[in-house]
Amino acid sequence: MDPLAPLQDLPGVDDAVGAARAAVDRLLSHRVLRRRSAEVTAESALRGARASAVLAGARITLPELRRQLESGGVGSVASGAGGPAAGGPVAGGPPGQSSLVGGAVRLYADLGTLLGPWEHAPRQVLARMHVLAVKGRLDDGLLGRPRDAGSAAGTDPDDRLDLGPLPAPAVLTSRLADLSRLLLAPTRTSAIVTAAVVHGELLALRPFPQASGLIARAAARLVLVSRGLDPKSVSVPEVGHLELEADYAGSARAYISGTAEGVARWLGHCARAVELGAQESVAVCEALRRGAEIRAGAEDG
Repeated sequence: MDPLAPLQDLPGVDDAVGAARAAVDRLLSHRVLRRRSAEVTAESALRGARASAVLAGARITLPELRRQLESGGVGSVASGAGGPAAGGPVAGGPPGQSSLVGGAVRLYADLGTLLGPWEHAPRQVLARMHVLAVKGRLDDGLLGRPRDAGSAAGTDPDDRLDLGPLPAPAVLTSRLADLSRLLLAPTRTSAIVTAAVVHGELLALRPFPQASGLIARAAARLVLVSRGLDPKSVSVPEVGHLELEADYAGSARAYISGTAEGVARWLGHCARAVELGAQESVAVCEALRRGAEIRAGAEDG
């Protein structure tokens, strides 16, 4: 039995998934992607890293981040390598923003290299994501290590979504194992639903002392890529979540409640975020097309 199959039958979910899939299909059919998909992939990773960092508490605009990249503050955009290449921290902003944004950029820069391992060893990839996201923010001995029996109890100080108490380490260990088995099992369920479940579970579990939200959003993107919805990683679901920020926390809490209504709300939210993220990248493609036309006109003139 496919444990995820019933989720797509929840009220409103199938329609939301269908709309999201259609939006991604429209993006993938854009003629700009025939020759410039690597540029769109890199731009998607940059925008995704920035949006995810903002959801985690950073305050930085895309132009500001781009200026930092161009000046060498965070490296440079790596064409065809899955996104922006991370270097030093982002300068300026509130305390802690430099390492937060730098970690997000570093994480999204390496997502392309994690795709293969993700398909057979998702737990190890989650650990690697944590190293990428928080290196320099935590002691090296804590990098890549989920919370254990020695971790502090109570709520997560890194939790901006007010998701409630942290699950006990024993619960965390069990549910991470369940999630890994779920990802390795065959399923006919939509990639959008699977990605939403991965995203929701990681938000619920908050498996690491810091950056669990960044990791949850990046893992959801990996699911969309690995399950064939967006094989070149050109859409930007993180921007969709940011556009829906007013609903993001409430929908996540609804998922964590475990009710059918709560899960349906979260799945619908995630599908809408995928739809908006595809629209974002269509706009990127259109900008590239117009730029090419302007350059061609100038050369002809």
